[in-house]
Amino acid sequence: MAEKIVIMDFGSQTTQLIGRRVRELGIYSEIIPYHSYPYGQEKEENIIGVILSGSPLSVYDKDAFRIQLDRILGRVPVLGICYGAQLMAFCLGGAVEPAPSREYGRARLAEVDTTNPLMAGITPGAQVWMSHGDTITALPEGFHAIASTGDVRYAAFAAGDMPVWGVQFHPEVFHSECGKQILENFAVGICGAACDWSTESFIDSTVAELRRTLGDDKVVLGLSGGVDSTVAAVLLARAIGDRLNCIFVDHGMLRLGEFDEVMTEYRRLGLNVKGVDASEKFFSDLAGVTDPERKRKIIGADFVEVFDQEACRIEGVRWLAQGTIYPDCIESLSITGTVIKSHHNVGGLPERMNLKICEPLRLLFKDEVRAVGRALGIDEKLIGRHPFPGPGLAVRILGDVTREKVSVLQQADHIFIQGLRDSGLYDKVWQAGTILLPVQSVGVMGDERTYERAVALRAVTSTDAMTADWAHLPYEFLAKVSNEIINKVRGVNRVCYDISSKPPATIEWE
Repeated sequence: MAEKIVIMDFGSQTTQLIGRRVRELGIYSEIIPYHSYPYGQEKEENIIGVILSGSPLSVYDKDAFRIQLDRILGRVPVLGICYGAQLMAFCLGGAVEPAPSREYGRARLAEVDTTNPLMAGITPGAQVWMSHGDTITALPEGFHAIASTGDVRYAAFAAGDMPVWGVQFHPEVFHSECGKQILENFAVGICGAACDWSTESFIDSTVAELRRTLGDDKVVLGLSGGVDSTVAAVLLARAIGDRLNCIFVDHGMLRLGEFDEVMTEYRRLGLNVKGVDASEKFFSDLAGVTDPERKRKIIGADFVEVFDQEACRIEGVRWLAQGTIYPDCIESLSITGTVIKSHHNVGGLPERMNLKICEPLRLLFKDEVRAVGRALGIDEKLIGRHPFPGPGLAVRILGDVTREKVSVLQQADHIFIQGLRDSGLYDKVWQAGTILLPVQSVGVMGDERTYERAVALRAVTSTDAMTADWAHLPYEFLAKVSNEIINKVRGVNRVCYDISSKPPATIEWE
């Protein structure tokens, strides 16, 4: 078992960032709900350090999340971040109170004790990011400050006789200039991590584990053309070859030419894959449906039905593989232990299939999945593609879905996406797509008056899709794309550009 840093999640929006930053150092990290720590099992679990995350709560609240600190402190090094730091200070005899003014945004370290191992290499003046309404007003006995800002006396602290540290800022966020160094000081300098977590080591260990676990069993996997399921398939194929049976269901609402292109790439990769054209069923069941949630449920149920029919034709299948990744697992369970989101890519399969679940990517973040895919030789066009909704263009057509509308949207979307690629803008955008609006507008083409459809172009920049800003694409590019869509796509006479950010808007329109 690889050595690991455990991150105890108290509900912070940036907990996943802590895990990613530690992984970027070549160290395996694992995020767990605060109440799931394996007390007393550090050696058995190969835990070399613990990080306590932030939280939206105050440590002095009646319902504040608490842990058994006495069963962790002294066993492994501990670093508290924001709430985690305040929790340790509060529970060990210090004081935490509402700050005179809430401390959010940029701050600069004024005094730094560089002799302390956590602050090695950190210079006064370094920018950090604050996000808290409370502040530590007194440290526990034996603790001392190792950094401060103009407004925060105990920006960072250490215990004199225990391997315990805390910071009231967020080293995991991009705006904390010294954050990576602080996390490295803790994980490598203090915890002694070997930094041997890599793409290559993951592939080797996962392939070996899959061979041990699956033996001679057959596995079925539903492919979507997306990054996660594709990488999972290639990884499994490396482990068990043709005993992996892939099914790629075409619901008729993929991008222009996507089904054939993806099937060609799957065959190049040597996957044992069957393509199923089920578009007639999907369009029939969607006829007249305009509610976005109903669309999604119909497409999900139809996919399960088609997948089930095809999977049952394969004799001896014992496992269902899925492209579940680490953020899916984290988001599927709240820190209170309540399921808040189903993470299975193929949900609701009939119980009679009686299949065990195999999720070879469940330990990886999205950027790590892409790195594994590149190492496995998957074409960059698949690995670097933008996120695309499972229901496909059905949720980019506002209103009812028909073959004719899908055809119009496919053509307009193809011009937009290909234009981004040709202009070198595709990789600078997190996600882009075209939306077919349920309105018609007046236009003039030649000497004729027209009354035709409008489409909206959507392109956003983001790092994790939790927040997103509209991409500031060049006017010349937008003018060229708009002109090409109107000239080449029959039935469209108006092109708009969506300049809404998330929040308050979402990335997709439905």
